[in-house]
Amino acid sequence: MIVDCALYHGGVREAHDPGHAHAAAYAGLRARVSEPGDFVWLGLLEPDQAELAAVAEEFGLHPLAVEDAVTAHQRPKLDLYDDTVFLVLKTLWYIDAEDAVETGEIAVFMGPDFVVTVRHGEGMPLESARRALDSRPRAAAHGPAAALHAITDLVVDRYLEVVAELETDVDEVETSVFSPDRTRDSARIYALRRELAEVRRAVQPLREPVRRFATGAVPMVDEVMEPFFRDVLDHLGQAAEIVDSLESLLGSAFDAHLAQISVQQNDDMRRISAGAALVVVPTLIAGIYGMNFTHMPELGWTFGYPFALLLMVATVAGLWLLFRRSGWF
Repeated sequence: MIVDCALYHGGVREAHDPGHAHAAAYAGLRARVSEPGDFVWLGLLEPDQAELAAVAEEFGLHPLAVEDAVTAHQRPKLDLYDDTVFLVLKTLWYIDAEDAVETGEIAVFMGPDFVVTVRHGEGMPLESARRALDSRPRAAAHGPAAALHAITDLVVDRYLEVVAELETDVDEVETSVFSPDRTRDSARIYALRRELAEVRRAVQPLREPVRRFATGAVPMVDEVMEPFFRDVLDHLGQAAEIVDSLESLLGSAFDAHLAQISVQQNDDMRRISAGAALVVVPTLIAGIYGMNFTHMPELGWTFGYPFALLLMVATVAGLWLLFRRSGWF
């Protein structure tokens, strides 16, 4: 489905109704590209094979890149095909109620006079990127690379938002692990580590493509745009560093959680042992006094029974005080 179609002339957007976008319309828009820096931006959402094939024919897209864009589920990467740049980015958004990071994908084709975006997943509309580009006509006048920067900048900024949410969750886990209450944090720690792995799979592979944009290694990216991509690269580095630190913190939190469980189990065993001692000692006394041998001196003693009871109470009280001072209770 075509969700946006526009011509940028002199850095200014001239919108076209996407509902009437077809091969002839693409050709008509491209025919209006008259000056350096003019380009067409065509946005598609989860197109089928036939729809993308028509776009590929008009813009001369490489069939291997088209196949990747339709199939999706690609890792972030940068491929160069003659005069076309093909970039794949993973999109991330966070669902707080589930402690879950959802992923999508954007495939970007960039040529000398066009940008075609193919988006999979509902979590990352590119309207914000278009508004950011429209608000900077001087940047937009530098051509398709400006649109490519707007897209990557939006995606990477969302990475930082997702990582910030995960930081909050990791802080909550640390607080829970080191609280005096009995908690069951292992499942949440595992879930967060899994979500961090998802973020890592989006962030790490993208660093090399953005570095190439930032260092002038891609011919179609004007040197004027390189500082903008360096800023994106810096944000990517921040996201990667935070992910590394959060993974380390979760590993430590999990070890601490296991240690807490071991300590709690030891406390339980001490309490059980102490409770057993409180029962065993009076039982021992009762067992001795229950032996009906002829020559036991207590058998004929008037105070033998209350003495046995008092002895039981005294030993239990003494053991209880001893265990209390030792921290077993």
